[in-house]
Amino acid sequence: MIPSANWSAGLLGTRLTFFVAGFGLAAWAPLVPLAKERLAVDDRMLGLLLLCLGTGSVIAMLLTSVSNARYGSKPIILAGGLGLTIILPCLAIADTPVRLGATLFAFGVSLGSIDVAMNIHAIELERATGRPLMSGFHAQYSIGEFSGSAAVTSFLSLQLGHLFSTLVCSALMTIAIVSAWPRLLATGSRQQGPLFVLPHRSVLLIALLAAITFLVEGAMLDWSALLLVERDLLAEAQGGIGCMLFSIAMTAGRLSGDAVVARIGDRATLVLGTLPIVTGFLAVVAAPVALIAMAGFALIGLGISNVVPVLCRSAGKQSVMPAGIAIAVITTGGYAGILVGPAGIGLIAHMFGLPLAFGMLGALMSIVTLSARRMITDNR
Repeated sequence: MIPSANWSAGLLGTRLTFFVAGFGLAAWAPLVPLAKERLAVDDRMLGLLLLCLGTGSVIAMLLTSVSNARYGSKPIILAGGLGLTIILPCLAIADTPVRLGATLFAFGVSLGSIDVAMNIHAIELERATGRPLMSGFHAQYSIGEFSGSAAVTSFLSLQLGHLFSTLVCSALMTIAIVSAWPRLLATGSRQQGPLFVLPHRSVLLIALLAAITFLVEGAMLDWSALLLVERDLLAEAQGGIGCMLFSIAMTAGRLSGDAVVARIGDRATLVLGTLPIVTGFLAVVAAPVALIAMAGFALIGLGISNVVPVLCRSAGKQSVMPAGIAIAVITTGGYAGILVGPAGIGLIAHMFGLPLAFGMLGALMSIVTLSARRMITDNR
């Protein structure tokens, strides 16, 4: 255990780190249509450019486990956070596809580095304090996503300009990450033994579940509005309400998630959290009126809220491979779900219709429920 003063400081520092990561990623989202217009590229080229961000993130995630073993998580968090603040304004002014692609790759490297390092640090803080904290940290990430998107959208709506908007956001992120730096705990993250090992089957199982969960989250962001509009449940201008309710419910669930885990444990949280997801998908797919569909999206958000935090904690608890490498594998699996998911849902929707595609997402989430007992048992 650690002194309460250090624990409180470490808690604040880690929360700020998760907030910065979510804020930085979401601050880029409102700039996407502006970048497409500025560069005059088609959807195919834009998709290739966006793939640069994912590629940089995945490469950085795999390398961060090695860097963390050598240097610990604190310097990686600082480097990744400052990288986001420096590169974000560059995304607003990149004037050729090549420059934007290179900038997105660097942005992805910073994002992937801080993503893995902050989860490793969060697990170390949980171990040091003996308390479940992961859900609360991921809630800060969700709050950061909402704040980053809202900030850039507001600045752009006020006609403040692309560069100025991102510079203000970068200044806010710099203040947050510099404030977090001295509060992060030196918890002895440097690991002994090999810097790379092949992933154990139990860790690969967690990575698969993470990929499924992130795939579902990505589908909510990319396809929920279209589903509501195509089914004539809402007008086009109101289609985003479903995604909004999903995000609010997910954030609320994460804010209360640590207390739930402390009371009923990881396995029960994983199982009980998945049941509302399946129920929510049934409501969304079969809803005859908008109100039922809205309740379905809220149920999905509430149920999915603590799945990823539990998966990250399970990766940290397992003893079959170094925790840093396990976290990198889990995070990479999650990003794979985000990268592959939207295209996969689009293909299924094209062949069989969007409602069936959403029904398949609910069926995939049932795999998380069925795997809960084995996953927790394997990682004891």
